[in-house]
Amino acid sequence: MSSVNSGPVLAAAIAPIVGNNGFPFAAATNAEAPALPSGFPSELRSKLAWTGADFADESKYILHLTDTDLAEVKQAIAEYKSLDQDGYLVEPNTFQLPTLGSKLRALGQDVHFGKGFGVIRGLDRAAFSLEDLTLTYMGLQSYIAEQRGRQDKRGNMLVHIVADNSTKQAAEHHRHSNKSITFHNEEAGDIVSWLTRSTAATGGKCIIASAYTIYNVLAATRPELIRTLARSDWPFSMPRFQCRPVIFYEDSKLIMNFGRAALLGNQAHPRPQHLPSLTARQVEALDAIEAIAKASQMEIQTQAGDIHFINNLAVLHRREGFVNGEDASTKRHLVRMRLRSTEHGWPIPKELTQAWDEAFKNKGIKHWHLEPMPAYYFPLRRQPN
Repeated sequence: MSSVNSGPVLAAAIAPIVGNNGFPFAAATNAEAPALPSGFPSELRSKLAWTGADFADESKYILHLTDTDLAEVKQAIAEYKSLDQDGYLVEPNTFQLPTLGSKLRALGQDVHFGKGFGVIRGLDRAAFSLEDLTLTYMGLQSYIAEQRGRQDKRGNMLVHIVADNSTKQAAEHHRHSNKSITFHNEEAGDIVSWLTRSTAATGGKCIIASAYTIYNVLAATRPELIRTLARSDWPFSMPRFQCRPVIFYEDSKLIMNFGRAALLGNQAHPRPQHLPSLTARQVEALDAIEAIAKASQMEIQTQAGDIHFINNLAVLHRREGFVNGEDASTKRHLVRMRLRSTEHGWPIPKELTQAWDEAFKNKGIKHWHLEPMPAYYFPLRRQPN
């Protein structure tokens, strides 16, 4: 492999990644490496550029709730109920947390402008009714990002991610499959959050990777793939057919937004034949993203009661395969939401604004189902991302 054209700090940081057997892409030599796209930096110097090895100490990303914090949560629940308001209206002013609130705001800053992810841990699922647990989830969440987005055309606000083998289509859908899935972003939402109600008997780890690290490795080793990813000729089939880039660099921020199934299809969700196919270079770029993400990934062993937050613009996520047990407590059940902060939200590229507007701005019905509903409430699309 050729030497990396970068400074000593960056070179040292990416050497373990490009030397990993999971990254089989030869680096371009200085002579053959093309220039990066206009305006794109040679290196992203940011707290968002990290590898899993940076977080061996879980205290760097987990906010452990103290007894005092939990007492504040219980008091906030009681006070909110006295207001006789619907749960989805909860916000910091009506879910007051005198000391925990500042910790949550700091977590929100870190998710938006720091490393891009965090976990709240310490909620005992058995200590809350389902209604109180959901209210707590949204109350804590409101300190991170107060806007909550619709996640499909039917207006579902709470998406339940559970294994479902009732039909072949459901069993193969990434939301209801127990198979591992590749790295991706959600199609809309600055922040993706999920509450873990219960975990699988085995497997099902949350796995994340930094888009900034992926960019830095490619910029230093395969800048021509950065050019490919920044082109506007990627034929996405979801949520509607659209040709747009996979990566954007605006306002000194890198944004990555893609899903492999929306670009390639798969056996369960074949790509419509009338749509353009990816070029060999585009497929190579997707494979490079996956390889670098796996070489630099971070695994989080989720516990029941955990609340995760990830910056959907700068952090990719995937799931390992899992096996559920017979007992309800050993059946994996996540409740996902898509969020945006009025104060801290990033500028969204024009190519993505329609998806964001449909989630956060456009008026329409909103459903807040506390339990998984029949399939017609959660459309299982043919090309999910």
